[in-house]
Order: sequence, then structure tokens, then C-alpha cells
Amino acid sequence: MIAAVLVRFAYLAVSQAFAALWLLRMTDREKDVEILALRHQLAGLRRQFGDERPRLWPEDRALLAALLVPLARASLRRLRLLVSPDTVLRWHRDLIKRRHARVSVNRAPRRPRTVASIRRLVLRLAAENPSWGYRRIHGELALLGVAIAASTVWEIPKTAGADPAPRRTTVIPRTDAVNAKKRAHGYQSVFGCSSGCS
Repeated sequence: MIAAVLVRFAYLAVSQAFAALWLLRMTDREKDVEILALRHQLAGLRRQFGDERPRLWPEDRALLAALLVPLARASLRRLRLLVSPDTVLRWHRDLIKRRHARVSVNRAPRRPRTVASIRRLVLRLAAENPSWGYRRIHGELALLGVAIAASTVWEIPKTAGADPAPRRTTVIPRTDAVNAKKRAHGYQSVFGCSSGCS
């Protein structure tokens, strides 16, 4: 829609520029005759429309606002226009308001998107280890040296539609879990014996 309006506005602007060039070679008498003919046509349109307001396209409004805004309000009141001078000034205010709104949009820097390889790794860890929650996945990634926030690890499977880890009914104390893991892998303590020796 906006592209079509811009194309039509550009066409109108170029055609008006050529019309202005055409005016340069016209004599004052020819210009006066054209102005009188246009005023007569406008009077006929006003009679035909009556109280009904004419519908102008956005590009027509923009062009009229741009052409007529340099004139003073008193000069605008003397002109015979399809619309009132206040309407032309309102169109110009709307143009300025839209331009200002477009320019002053808050473009604050946001957190950068997570790298695709890290996203795939999080999804892979979640798929291969369904009992892991996002904190465990975050911990494993930290061990691998991947700097990522825990909230991002939580968000990645959620946006991908993966189910969350199942709720645990029993809580295993951290030290028991670490000792069990060490025994399963056969780690030896600092003194050289396995965790079960005395």
C-alpha cells in the first residue's frame, strides 16, 4: 500500500514539475485564462458535489499540502480550492506528524539474537536428555564454555515447541548426586583411592 502511494506521489510530483516548466513559457495572459478556466471548473464541481466532500487520495493530499503550505492563511482563504484552507493546513500537520513519528521511533539496541549453532546445541541437548531442565542444560553449556543466559536457554526450547523436562518427585541432594556420578565413572579422590576406600 505504502509503495503504491509513494509511486503515485512521485508520478504526481514529476507531472507537476513538468507543468511548472510549461508555465515558464506561457505568457501572463495565457496563465490568467487558464486560472479563470480552472476556477470555473472548480465552481462547477462544487455545484455538482453540493455539501458532499470530495475524496482525495493520500498522494493528492500530500502534494496539495506541500504546494500550498508556503502561502499565508489569508492567501489560502482567497484561493478557490475544493477543500478549506484549514483542511490543507491539517494535511500538512499530519504529514509533519507522520514524518516525526517515523524519525523518532525508539530504535534502542536490543539483545542480539542467539547464534544458530548455539540454538541447535540447546535443542540437541534437550532432545537427547529429556530429563534435563533448562538449568542443567545451562550448566552443561557453561562447562563447554558457551556464554548464554539461563533465561535464553529456557526460551529456546519453549519457542521451538519442545516439551519441558518432567517434574521431579524426589529431590536428590547435590552432594549425593555428585558422589554417585563419581562412583559411576570411577573417579579417584585426591589421595589416589576411589570414593569407596577407607
